[in-house]
Amino acid sequence: MTGPCVYNVRDYGATGDGRTIDTRSIQACIDACASSGGGTVWVPSGVYLSGSLFLHSFITLHLDAGARLMGSADPAHYPIIHSRWEGVDRDTHAPLLGGSGLEHIAVTGRGIVDGQGEPWWNRYRDGNLNHPRPRLISFQDCQNVRIEGITACNSPSWTITPLRCENVTIDGVTINNPHDSPNTDGINPDSCRNVRIANCHIDVGDDCVTIKSGTEATGRSNLQPCENVTITNCTMLHGHGGVVIGSEMSGSVRNVVISNCVFDGTDRGIRFKSRRGRGGVVEDVRVSNIVMRDVLCPVTVNLFYAVGVWGNADVADRGMRTPTDDTPLFRRIHISQVTATGAKLAAGFVIGLPERPVEDFSLSDVAIVLAHEATAGFPEMADGLEAMERAGLYVCNVTGLRLHNVSVTASERPALFLSDTSGIDVFAFDASQSTGDGPVIRLHNVAGILVHHSGPTMRNGHPDHYFMIEGDRSGLTMVDHGYA
Repeated sequence: MTGPCVYNVRDYGATGDGRTIDTRSIQACIDACASSGGGTVWVPSGVYLSGSLFLHSFITLHLDAGARLMGSADPAHYPIIHSRWEGVDRDTHAPLLGGSGLEHIAVTGRGIVDGQGEPWWNRYRDGNLNHPRPRLISFQDCQNVRIEGITACNSPSWTITPLRCENVTIDGVTINNPHDSPNTDGINPDSCRNVRIANCHIDVGDDCVTIKSGTEATGRSNLQPCENVTITNCTMLHGHGGVVIGSEMSGSVRNVVISNCVFDGTDRGIRFKSRRGRGGVVEDVRVSNIVMRDVLCPVTVNLFYAVGVWGNADVADRGMRTPTDDTPLFRRIHISQVTATGAKLAAGFVIGLPERPVEDFSLSDVAIVLAHEATAGFPEMADGLEAMERAGLYVCNVTGLRLHNVSVTASERPALFLSDTSGIDVFAFDASQSTGDGPVIRLHNVAGILVHHSGPTMRNGHPDHYFMIEGDRSGLTMVDHGYA
């Protein structure tokens, strides 16, 4: 690669031998490129051992095929900066690649960014950290950010984390972190606007993609929403969640579209999580054209998320509380055209808060096949849950629920359990292959439910036990029992 605006890191003393610390040489090349008004910093084939590097505006860092930028294992090579970690603004180690307050920056090429994360994972497991670990790539307060084509691996913690950035494109990136590496999320846009994630392959030890906007601990006046996010044409493997929103969502999350993705072996597929005290609003989320295989639970919404506060009575209490500004709100979430096979724990798990139910939630054209065998476990992280195994679809505390053309195959009964939910429209629900002696659909304390074109099924030549109705509020309107 040559040209008047191309700067070769070798010309500034970088050795690329995999032993010499090349931080100063690479940073000198970046600084020289910036001083001339910007351009491309070229990293040719070689192994470049480095600590934190900081881009400038109008810089493209291009890693050629055969180039490996490898993070140093020495914590001293990652200065302490003020950033955000797990929703709280605090001092952290700087990332391997970073920058703040920049515009028109890019990391591109066919090379590899390798965080050499194992020493950091061991320090974390041993409790031997004074500050949160480095992210692999993290830009904050930047505009017009592009990360394209590279492979990122072995991140010390989160892999790619834009914070308070606008106009972010992450395209054609491969992320590989070991399945047991702690907190090695793939892509975590945090309080960003106009984010496009496309054509990526993500195989990590935590959530594959998580959309965040900080927590109440940061202070509400300092929080910004994460909004206008598209995630498309991606494959996601082995993480705790495929695409996750929360639990750090106190600044709100809105206008999210997730489409044309494959989740293979993730614990959960589409996951929403929060709890009392977070505040914030998650709204206007559309999910479509998703294929899942061998997930624990394809869809979860959990407003009793307990990680970090296990046993906290305020979070765990299933009773009605008075809603406040600290009560999160989830609304207008619509999931369609999903096929999931081999689900192990449950077809779906949705639980809102009694004082602020999930509003306007729908599943349409969704087909879920449970695994033939599974070990009991918990579809979500909340106090007081019972272990599940090949369970159906569980929904609690929702106002405005639509289930259209949903099939749940080979689940234990009930295939659909609705509790403390109102404004329900169930159309063409198919659970004809559910197993066990209980009802196909169990209704507990529900109001305003319409079931149509949904049974009843037959078993051994006799009408099946289709409904169990219980609770003070429960009532049922059923029209046109058979399929149209």
